[in-house]
Amino acid sequence: MATHDELTESLRVFTDSYNKNERLKVMNRDWNRVVVVKANDIESLHTLTVQDGVVSIREGASDQPDLTVISDSETLADMFYGDITPTEPYNNGTLRIMGSEDDIVRLDFISLMIWGE
Repeated sequence: MATHDELTESLRVFTDSYNKNERLKVMNRDWNRVVVVKANDIESLHTLTVQDGVVSIREGASDQPDLTVISDSETLADMFYGDITPTEPYNNGTLRIMGSEDDIVRLDFISLMIWGE
């Protein structure tokens, strides 16, 4: 189990890696979305906002998320650190992503662009 602080740090690493990738920022400049990340085993909620190609992070949930990512804290931290891809936890049911299919595919593509396979 990851702690709230470890999960927060993994999301900061993800955010920094995304924001340093100029190609991703250009590709997503018109994809403005709010993504809530929720651990289901500890008290930990974060909101990632993609606005004009730039990602920001804050603690707490958004009232109107476009996507909601839910899993245990360890899986979320590993995923946002880039230690694992979302594919396996998504396929085995430990990772749930709620939102439109297009947004889910885009989020998966972003993680692949940052961390590779």
